[in-house]
Amino acid sequence: MKRIVEASTAVPLVNMSLVFRSGSTLDPAGKEGLSRATGRMLRRGGAGMTSQQIEETFDALGAEFSADVGFGWTAVGASVLSRNAEAMAELVGRLVAEPAVDEIELGKLRREIEAELIESRDNDQILASRALRRGIFGSHRHARRVGGYIPTVRSLTPEDIRDHHRQVFCRKNAFLVFSGDLSDRRARHLAELLTARLPEGTRPADPTGEPEPRPGRHLIFVDKPDRTQTQMYVGSLGSHPHDDDLTPLQVATSVLGGTFTARMMQEVRVQRGWSYGAYARLGLDRHRETFSMWAAPAASDAPACLSLLLSLLEAWHKDGVEAEELSFMKRYLRRSHVFEIDTAQKRAQQRLSTEVYDLPEGYHETYTERVKAVTRKQANRAIQERIDPGSLVIAVVGSHKELGAAVEEAIPGLSSSTVVPYDIE
Repeated sequence: MKRIVEASTAVPLVNMSLVFRSGSTLDPAGKEGLSRATGRMLRRGGAGMTSQQIEETFDALGAEFSADVGFGWTAVGASVLSRNAEAMAELVGRLVAEPAVDEIELGKLRREIEAELIESRDNDQILASRALRRGIFGSHRHARRVGGYIPTVRSLTPEDIRDHHRQVFCRKNAFLVFSGDLSDRRARHLAELLTARLPEGTRPADPTGEPEPRPGRHLIFVDKPDRTQTQMYVGSLGSHPHDDDLTPLQVATSVLGGTFTARMMQEVRVQRGWSYGAYARLGLDRHRETFSMWAAPAASDAPACLSLLLSLLEAWHKDGVEAEELSFMKRYLRRSHVFEIDTAQKRAQQRLSTEVYDLPEGYHETYTERVKAVTRKQANRAIQERIDPGSLVIAVVGSHKELGAAVEEAIPGLSSSTVVPYDIE
């Protein structure tokens, strides 16, 4: 079983994670949210202990426990005082291998998740991000919410949890990550404690194919009445971890909207004061992810701000990046990279991301050298080949009655316009 170790004696803490190479894309249709619910059930009873006994033991050990899920991974981890690392590793190993999956506790969890999903409707940026992903990915598994939907979460049964647990939580599907106050020898011992009770099993096949680009410009307007501010995303498919031009595209995207001095922030905030923030970013996962631009203007400024975002995108695509701004961004990215590796835990997380996102070998270790080597020609070619301003999804959250027509007029060449209620499941 692969083991990642980043040692540091700076503080007397040990961080440990048992990571499985399967995530929410494994959830069956109609059972979205199953992977995350399975992870969250681990602390609600197991290994002969009640949920209260488990929490009391965490507190006694000076430990924090976590269980989280992404599209292609499930991570169960803990941070604990160094002197209690063995006791915590044994407890986590037992909880992972022997969950109780009690119907009463599952019922509590279902209600808790439903409340969280309802509460998330108050976050307009989350609503806009969800709409963007639905528009870009369509029926692809990356369009689905990792946490599920209210109807799918309500449908989860103890047998669903047990079946998913048997499928995912096995040695063949796992690797381990350690950081902090430990040696490699101690990490091996902790690994044995974490995995001693896991069955051998088999690694589930990844059911996720590559997403297909959506031609044309498409508006998804999330109708939420009485909004004085809007949230807007403009995006499309972007980068793949094995693209030859991934680093040039990352640098070019940073020029567009990666820092306070980038084009978007200067034009949207500094020059016009339309939005407190304005950024562009590339997603990164095992399969092709999104390129997106974001701003949050006042409702009265929304059409003009959207028009400006589209103009900035078109100019970036047509004319590329200038030599001076490229040089500045390369220096910034290389110098700021030190803050990504200044702790053992951060370095371990980078090595973890290499595994879960199937990044090329040495991706993080050679990052600054690759950034330094990016030329203007490479950056501009990457923009041309990966980003198409004519094929976009625009997601806006606001009052459709007040803004719908004006937002549509701000999008030249609009292919379709869809209005959805903000509380859609």
